[in-house]
Amino acid sequence: MSAQRNFLIAGLLALALSLIFLLYGSGLDTAYVIPRRLLRLGSIVLAGLCIGLSSVIFQSLLGNRILTPAIMGYEAVYLMFQALLILLLGSASLITLNAPANAAVSIMLMLGYSWALHHWLLRAGRSHLYLLLVGLVLSMVLSTFTQFIQLRISPGEFSIMQSFSQAGFNRVPPLQLLCSALLVLGVCLIVLRQLSILDVLALGREQALSLGVDHQRGMRLQLALIAVLVAVSTSLVGPTAFMGVFIANTSYMLAGSMRHRVTLPLSCVLSITLFLIAQLLVEHLFNYRTTVGILVNLVCGTYFLVLMLRPRDST
Repeated sequence: MSAQRNFLIAGLLALALSLIFLLYGSGLDTAYVIPRRLLRLGSIVLAGLCIGLSSVIFQSLLGNRILTPAIMGYEAVYLMFQALLILLLGSASLITLNAPANAAVSIMLMLGYSWALHHWLLRAGRSHLYLLLVGLVLSMVLSTFTQFIQLRISPGEFSIMQSFSQAGFNRVPPLQLLCSALLVLGVCLIVLRQLSILDVLALGREQALSLGVDHQRGMRLQLALIAVLVAVSTSLVGPTAFMGVFIANTSYMLAGSMRHRVTLPLSCVLSITLFLIAQLLVEHLFNYRTTVGILVNLVCGTYFLVLMLRPRDST
């Protein structure tokens, strides 16, 4: 009952924040202001769904509450591709980077990276820890290569690159938003049918096999879905770093249960709420002198440090 109450409160809060975001200071301008805000609200909702689902599922599969899909290097692939475009196209990248085709290619690259990584490691029978270590090393290598590219571009082009390295909701075209929504809808339908299997996979390999679940096949499917979600969220709003850790652990605390039919909806609502609060603060308190990414990383990074330094007896 407490989980349902917490979900209802979080849902009402997200709804109230959505209405404030749409209507506050808009003058009820339905010709320009509200349609533009609806696009940003759609980006917020989609990104929140992607981060909430991917974070909880990823932690359930690996049995670790301090990890996020970002550690696998998906976001590093995205940033490296944007840096390469800027290096090769220069000022013309302003047009190319805003095209829906760029988002499609970025998603395909991240999916290809995910497929190659999981196919190679899971086929070889490697452990989850080995998978994480390889993902972490690749993420560091790709990030270093991206920094090397940034040293080769001009200061003006570097500012373009910086805008893609911070989360934001002001650059999503309607066509990209529609395609992303259809993709996320498909993933949500698959996850909905896999809720009971997810609960079994979270128990570990031996327990899953003893209960008649093909552990390796289930892992492949869920990691592929995570790759799709991370690819969509990154192409929509950019990297989000530690946000998944904060959202997942907060949803566990409020749900009081590890069942995915409880934690997944709650994590999605919490993620949307956090994005809405950050966006409202950026617009109405800081007057665009900061970004959503900075605020989100400040809160979630602080939480991550507290989580790491907290004594184990208190968990």
